[in-house]
Amino acid sequence: MIFAGIVKTSLIDYPGKIATVLFAPGCNYNCFYCHNRSLIEDFTELLDQDEIDDYLIRRQGLIDAVVISGGEPTLYNDIIPFFSKIRDLGYLTKLDTNGSNPGVIRRLIAANVVDYYAVDYKAPKDRYQEICGEDADANKVLATIDLLIQFHQDFEIRTTVVPQLSLEDLVQMAKEMPLVPRYVLNPYRIPKKYQPCDQDRIDVPPYSEKQIAEFSETVKLYQPNVVLMF
Repeated sequence: MIFAGIVKTSLIDYPGKIATVLFAPGCNYNCFYCHNRSLIEDFTELLDQDEIDDYLIRRQGLIDAVVISGGEPTLYNDIIPFFSKIRDLGYLTKLDTNGSNPGVIRRLIAANVVDYYAVDYKAPKDRYQEICGEDADANKVLATIDLLIQFHQDFEIRTTVVPQLSLEDLVQMAKEMPLVPRYVLNPYRIPKKYQPCDQDRIDVPPYSEKQIAEFSETVKLYQPNVVLMF
């Protein structure tokens, strides 16, 4: 795998663990609010793989876990051997994914190289392409979630509460998913980099934390394991 970014120490990316986060460039979605747009449009400098390996070897015993994020990591054919290498160093592993490649998720489960998954469920099924781009397919994401449940994997689902999503949308999303063990609602923050054609959507004022907390009480009627990330 190749990586275009790193957070060496994170306390928020793996529940209850100290983690290093590696960011794989490239994505098959085009979410207008993406905070990592530089990873999918104009990345030019890649991290040196030998330096990554050396860092992870030196941090053994100090870092609990390694998170592979993006972009979309499941686009890489060597994702399984890379996770296996991290596991061999003694780290817990986590995958952040948009859920668009259930076939890859099935192979990762079979290889038993991922300890924890975070899957983004971004919009109601009938609005998925509007929010995430023309290549997005909510049915594939739901298939990924079903696989994680079927094979008893540890995972969470995440939704960024962009101002284009109403409470009715959030309720619809909660109904579309099976019951999940952890459903994280993240606040929307205006990205530093975005496409000029999305200016109008970017300029819509975000919900306040209080509004999201109020929404969550209704969402809990359908997904009781809601977590707010403020």
